[in-house]
Amino acid sequence: MARLNTPHPGSHVDDANRPSPPLYGGREKKKLTDPAALKTALIAQAWAHGFGVVGVTRPDSITEAKKHLEAFLADGAHGDMAWMETTAERRGDPRALWGDVRSVIMLGLNYGPDEEDPLAILKRRDRGAISVYARGDDYHELIKSRLKQLARWLIENAGGDVKIFVDTAAVMEKPLAASAGLGWQGKHTNLVSRQFGSWLFLGAIFTTLELPYDAADKDHCGSCRACVDICPTKAFPSPYRLDARRCISYLTIEHKGPIPREFREAIGNRIYGCDDCLAVCPWNKYAKIGRDAKFGAREALRAPKLSELARLDDAQFRTLFAKTAVKRAGRDRFVRNVLIAIGNSGDVTLVPDAKRLLDDASPLVRGAAVWALSRLMGRDEFAALRREDADAGVNEEWDITLS
Repeated sequence: MARLNTPHPGSHVDDANRPSPPLYGGREKKKLTDPAALKTALIAQAWAHGFGVVGVTRPDSITEAKKHLEAFLADGAHGDMAWMETTAERRGDPRALWGDVRSVIMLGLNYGPDEEDPLAILKRRDRGAISVYARGDDYHELIKSRLKQLARWLIENAGGDVKIFVDTAAVMEKPLAASAGLGWQGKHTNLVSRQFGSWLFLGAIFTTLELPYDAADKDHCGSCRACVDICPTKAFPSPYRLDARRCISYLTIEHKGPIPREFREAIGNRIYGCDDCLAVCPWNKYAKIGRDAKFGAREALRAPKLSELARLDDAQFRTLFAKTAVKRAGRDRFVRNVLIAIGNSGDVTLVPDAKRLLDDASPLVRGAAVWALSRLMGRDEFAALRREDADAGVNEEWDITLS
């Protein structure tokens, strides 16, 4: 979260809480006082900063989302994400996060992939599948920078106070975006847009200014169940409900421990995130390729070889994934995912890479290596590798795979 305070008349803000010297020779810049004119100008500025869609909603517009969140947490469907529980009150009502907010400006930025079928990589079992959003520069930093510029423009031209958010604070971006007319939450619980399909990054600006509100979009999913039915781990108990504990994105990014055995085979070669439910949405036929090169896929991350990824040490991992969202998972969790993919590959040429990781410093990695080898080697050959481990969890992995 970044906050920009209202500057004194005739000044602008260089960064949070720090007014710069007066502009325009010390004369006060004329403010936009008509809310409708201000909103029109704001939308033009947003487009100039690369945002594809903008909407405004009331801070009290997501009361139903708060009820859904409470049920989600009560079911324990958030898994390891304890922070969702501790921030639930603020998350369910923007006014609990900031009592002065009068308008919530929601912005969407298109990151549509430049490939015809984002799921084609799943057939290449010697390669790792990284979610489309994570193949380029980290959207958190890129969008935050643009939101700051837009927020400064808003303060300079209309006054007021603002706070900006990009998927890292207690803000329910998807329900707010739906309320602001950017799209609707589909049966996969993600935002769907008639213009951009399922490929939108979201950002929010909370402001003390009162702007004209937009009408919420209608649900256009109809009888379609494509996103629900394709999920490899059956993470949707019913349409519009997600059990994160079964979601591959959660398991490969947020989950800190060993991947539960019941989901390992279904994960396939997905090593960071999952695009299945997003990619099959019929509304993607209207989607456009993202025009911002910084969000585009780096060639090294389009279809990386599992053999090369399995050899990454911490320094090499940080270098390869510098300035990407993947870096947040850390090397050990990432290599854990790579080993699950190796175990699913059916490629015996990857056995030496998995064997070497039996001696890795991380028990998380060692345990995953045991499972991968159990899938690629004959039983007797695999059993000959058995050794006692200092970690009880790794020993349990040996016991289960040899039972």
